[in-house]
Amino acid sequence: MVRLEQIVGSKIIHHQTLGGGCIANTQKVALASGESFVVKQVAGDICIKEAHGLQEIKKSECVRVPEVIHAEPGVLILEYIEPGIRPKDFFVLFGHKLAALHRFQGANFGFFEDNYIGSTPQVNTPVSTSWPDFYFEKRLLYQFRLAEKNGFVDEKFRHLFLNLESRLPDILAGSGESPCLIHGDLWSGNYMIDQQGEPVLIDPAVYYGHREAELAMTRLFGGFPSLFYMAYHESHPLKPGSDFREPVYTLYHVLNHLNLFGSEYRAHAISLMQQYL
Repeated sequence: MVRLEQIVGSKIIHHQTLGGGCIANTQKVALASGESFVVKQVAGDICIKEAHGLQEIKKSECVRVPEVIHAEPGVLILEYIEPGIRPKDFFVLFGHKLAALHRFQGANFGFFEDNYIGSTPQVNTPVSTSWPDFYFEKRLLYQFRLAEKNGFVDEKFRHLFLNLESRLPDILAGSGESPCLIHGDLWSGNYMIDQQGEPVLIDPAVYYGHREAELAMTRLFGGFPSLFYMAYHESHPLKPGSDFREPVYTLYHVLNHLNLFGSEYRAHAISLMQQYL
């Protein structure tokens, strides 16, 4: 803790472990100065990439994120946000705010640097002007090759993936939009509620992509309440056919879970690919 005290300029008088992740050691630290911060410690450059992601979302001025106090390899210090009580209209507000975030656009698909989805590298460079090419090469193909390396791919799995590759242009036809900023890993564990009842986004895996990919991730683990999606669509309606395209976006995250956590996700990946036979 001596190094942390040097960074924040005050003695740490108390610290407690915070839950919500399996990658980093995350703690709330209280200082003699009266301030509190969140300190995340994880090997490598994950902390740097997370800091850049939070700062990118902050640029949009659409939804709150913790302030980045300090970031260096192995250590990320963030503003501590006291959790609040969820108001009745929270998911309506959240849906509108996510829709606003998705109106924050970039010139190309990708990001200025590669980052991480969980602990898996997420390839964002070089950026692309073609969403189907970017999504296949930087998302699906990367995870497929990793699954091959990890021993999860047999002939059936390979056949389904090759079929999906050939069908992807038709699957995504008519859904094209300008690149928009997405959180990249948005599920119930990656947002919180502040004292004002406002949503706060945490643990991003940002890039400029297609917002349907974001919404597919929100539904992976049971989804958010229907009020969230109603509010989102009221603010920023999706193009026709989004339900048909959702499984191909869900697949990226299921493949990532397959590579991170093992074969229990293999059947889910296969079932998603089978929907496009």
